[in-house]
Amino acid sequence: MKQREQWTSKIGFVLAAAGSAIGLGAIWKFPYMAGTNGGSVFVLLFIICTLAIGLPILLAEFIIGRRGQHDAVTSLKKLAPGKPWFLIGWMGLLSSFILLSFYSVVGGWILSYLARALLFNLDVADYGGLFNAIIANPGEVLIAQAVFMILTIWIVQSGIKGGIERASRWMMPLLFIFFIILAIRSLTLEGAMEGVRFLFVPDWSYLTGKTLLLALGQAFFSLSVGVTAMMTYASYLPKEERLGQSAFNVSILNIFISLLAGIVIFPAVFALGQSPAEGPGLIFVVLPAIFNEIPFGGFFLILFFILLLFATLTSSISMLEIVVSTGIREKLERRRTAAWVFGLLIFIVGIPSALSFGVLSDVKLPGGTFFDFADILTSRIGLPIGAFLISIFAGHVLTTAETDDELRMNPFMNQAWKFIVRFIAPIAIIIIFIASFIG
Repeated sequence: MKQREQWTSKIGFVLAAAGSAIGLGAIWKFPYMAGTNGGSVFVLLFIICTLAIGLPILLAEFIIGRRGQHDAVTSLKKLAPGKPWFLIGWMGLLSSFILLSFYSVVGGWILSYLARALLFNLDVADYGGLFNAIIANPGEVLIAQAVFMILTIWIVQSGIKGGIERASRWMMPLLFIFFIILAIRSLTLEGAMEGVRFLFVPDWSYLTGKTLLLALGQAFFSLSVGVTAMMTYASYLPKEERLGQSAFNVSILNIFISLLAGIVIFPAVFALGQSPAEGPGLIFVVLPAIFNEIPFGGFFLILFFILLLFATLTSSISMLEIVVSTGIREKLERRRTAAWVFGLLIFIVGIPSALSFGVLSDVKLPGGTFFDFADILTSRIGLPIGAFLISIFAGHVLTTAETDDELRMNPFMNQAWKFIVRFIAPIAIIIIFIASFIG
């Protein structure tokens, strides 16, 4: 058996972990959630909730992963021998498997838009009609989904150093650079300051319990906690790295990218007289129409979809890594085969989700289509239950000596973290979980 791989540097780990968190949640969901919930107040609550609740749960996953030094299932067996806590790992694997099966569908949509922008300049009159035509075309969505999965598999099969870390090292900096270029262009549009005010000047009339709940949910899910992705990544981390600083850096990068997404989108939305409350269609319908109205819009649209592809890939590789890591059980020579086998299985499971807006649109499951059902199983059930159990395990099962040994922070910070994961975080997760079904 070969020696377990490790990240070659702290920055490699932080970029990979940030990439896992920074996906469609930050670039797609955050802008439309902010747009439909008053902008600035939602943003402020999102930042507070990310640092106060999301960060401690993220740190809990880091502690368990680095302490266990194995895949999630094996780590939990090692830390709580003879007890069923290892089921958290299997739940994370199942959630990641299902999540990637429909996440790859959206990745395929992004590839379809990018291909059209590169080949045909994506200059059409009705972007709503174009979007509906793309997602309803069975051949196109399946080919695009397959290409997206092949890209994901190709990165993961190369391992931690040669695949995930190397890809993150160039995709994440490019993502930041592209975002800054797009933000500068958006801010130079006439009337852009209305969008900036919407994003950063509080309208306190939106300070309601509902807005707080939605901001808490967005903070929680945007950090990619609950599916053991961060636990798996932290298991490749050397013992000398400071977990608290790494978790803080990942959280700050996630906030930064979310805000940049808002700065790219909302000034342009207001400058061209569009509504910020367009909902999920904001980046696929409204944004292309906006880019068409500005000089060199075609170039900036291509840049945006490349950026979106990078963000989506950095999240998808973490989901596949969870499955592969558990499947190979430290037998590194099996990684390449496992990546292709599991990747193919995920693609097959995702086919009904890909066809949910076309030939299978009339097939209904609890919650809606196959796509909707997979989303509910993971985002509204699997992730919150997983995060709840991770908080309980880190706060009540691991001893104070074990957590202090991993944290290596001052006693006050150690105690503050312990209190949050023991009491505050589980309560917050229960509230989100219940509200997601009755709201």
